[in-house]
Amino acid sequence: MVGAARPLPAPSDMTPPVAERRGLWLGFLAYCLWGLFPLYFQLLVRSDAFEIVSYRIVFSLLFCLIAIALTRHWHPLGRVLRQRRWVLMLGVAGLLVSVNWTLYVWGVNNGHAIDASLGYFINPLVNAVFGVLVLDERMRRGQWLAFGIGALAVVVLIVGYGQVPWVALGLALTFGVYGLTKKRLGTAVPPLPGLAVETAAATPFALAYLLWLASAGLGTVPLGSGYSLLVMLAGPVTAVPLLLFAAAAARIPLSTLGILQYVAPIGQFLIGWLVIGEQMPLERWIGFGIIWVALIIFIMDALLAGKARGAAAR
Repeated sequence: MVGAARPLPAPSDMTPPVAERRGLWLGFLAYCLWGLFPLYFQLLVRSDAFEIVSYRIVFSLLFCLIAIALTRHWHPLGRVLRQRRWVLMLGVAGLLVSVNWTLYVWGVNNGHAIDASLGYFINPLVNAVFGVLVLDERMRRGQWLAFGIGALAVVVLIVGYGQVPWVALGLALTFGVYGLTKKRLGTAVPPLPGLAVETAAATPFALAYLLWLASAGLGTVPLGSGYSLLVMLAGPVTAVPLLLFAAAAARIPLSTLGILQYVAPIGQFLIGWLVIGEQMPLERWIGFGIIWVALIIFIMDALLAGKARGAAAR
């Protein structure tokens, strides 16, 4: 019978303020990289979303195993695999992020890059709700105000669309539950072994789909071609920001992670509008403008709260 899972001890030289500051930088870098994703996936437009994500899963696992071998993290990986609860949670996280990836790639390559960015603008609201309802986190007044304004923006955008933006809502919910799962694991699971188990959980489905494509002659990635090398980059392109995100989620509150979340959709929005050339009618500008007001309030509240904590610590 497997014993109860025990959290790994925190490094002795990392005090809570230092850990939180490092978590902020790790999260910021992760979201900057995610903000550039539309540029990469536009290069893979000849392949459908399921094929791209299947290769993405397989090469992400390969990248993780190579990184584990180079850093000699086999012992932490074995410790994770011996804990059934951790393996189950990581398996759920892996399937959730795979669904999220598929929705995102399909959206970017089918004229919905701005819708995809909307999903990640909505996601901080989901994170904040999960933080309050599930993790017993408390939101300050400024955060509640930003939440209300953000919810209003979502309503405006839905009314402006004339239909429910399923891509945006699907992305927000799947990544919100993924973030919650990673937060519940906390520092108990090291990022690299955790991501390896996540991708391993989804790899059988990915391999089955790729084998079916090959047997049916429907594959679009010729082996040994320049395009295949581009597809192989999906491994590190995927794994690096996820590792940064996992490290950040273990160190900072989910509501703070929600503030950083805005970095990625701003980049995705600008690429969808200025580079890909998607249309921005008036109702979209109004909705996005309201969301950006909520963002400003979130950031100002976080800065004031951080300054107050620093003064109290001194």
